[in-house]
Amino acid sequence: MPRRRSSTGSQPSGAGATGTGHAAVMATRVSTACQELIEYQRGVLARWQVADRADVVAIDMLLRADRWRALYRGVYLACTGLPSWEGVLWAALRRCGPDAALSHATAAELDGIAGRHQDSVHVTVPAEQRVSVARRELDRGLPRIIVHRSARLPFAIHPARTPPRTRAEETVLDLAEIARSVDALFSWLSTACSRGVVTPEQIRAAARRRKRMRWRPDLLIALDDIAEGVLSMLERNYVRSVERPHALPQPNRQVRMRRNQRSAYLDNFYDGYGLAVELDGRAAHPVEERWQDIHRDNHFASAGIITLRYSWADVTTRPCRVAAEIAAILRQRGWTGTLRSCGPSCPAASQ
Repeated sequence: MPRRRSSTGSQPSGAGATGTGHAAVMATRVSTACQELIEYQRGVLARWQVADRADVVAIDMLLRADRWRALYRGVYLACTGLPSWEGVLWAALRRCGPDAALSHATAAELDGIAGRHQDSVHVTVPAEQRVSVARRELDRGLPRIIVHRSARLPFAIHPARTPPRTRAEETVLDLAEIARSVDALFSWLSTACSRGVVTPEQIRAAARRRKRMRWRPDLLIALDDIAEGVLSMLERNYVRSVERPHALPQPNRQVRMRRNQRSAYLDNFYDGYGLAVELDGRAAHPVEERWQDIHRDNHFASAGIITLRYSWADVTTRPCRVAAEIAAILRQRGWTGTLRSCGPSCPAASQ
């Protein structure tokens, strides 16, 4: 962020050592309380936050002197440079009033659930509040403010994090509500849980507090899967297309194993049968990573564990063949179950 020109700096150009010049300098000094607020809000201050008339006068003079700049209507940056991204978020919040909170994709970004969305900032305000951001306010090159309204906002805001934002579990549910498909819903849930930002139980508890919620049945099923260790879309497709339709036994998922002095995790481990099924969703597989996988498989083979590896294409376009291969190894190792046909044209049960 460019260095800021302090609002408490030297007197303006052309002001002599006169009483009038001294008064002008004093008029462009905002109070200590305002300065502390500006620092806390990453260089941003809203007019509605200023109670002292002298501060209002000082702000107007600083704007006219081009020592401050307007961001959104009634929201200012206390320097002439560009705001930091966090400063932009504070500005969007303050444009929407004292009770606003960052939410949806913006809150997800701050909590490490999603990447940065610099073209827009999502803000939620109380249900009874109306906020309209004019298009001319965006001519300054600032992100568009997308305003959501919620009667639950007082209960959804995190009590301590700054900038103010919704709790992680509330953020995930907000994103799930607007998901275009069950796959998109699952992606938000699994990403938040796999990164340790929130747990399935926390999301489930937050869902119980919502009287009405889109996708509720699908969301609860997805949370059950995630709680069992299904943490990616490929793993979910494995469960839904390979494992359950063909009545394969349920493996332990994300099993931690020791490899020399390091830990390794197996996607699916059929304990008692010595079979690991690894799912690789990477489109590109660099040689170094490929050899790491081979060395790991060789290590576990020395302990009697066979590893089968399948790609996205295997699971999504050849699920019956995958099920038959897994069943064959399981039978060799003592499984007495029956492979079930998933449909009239399924070849798995006949193999």
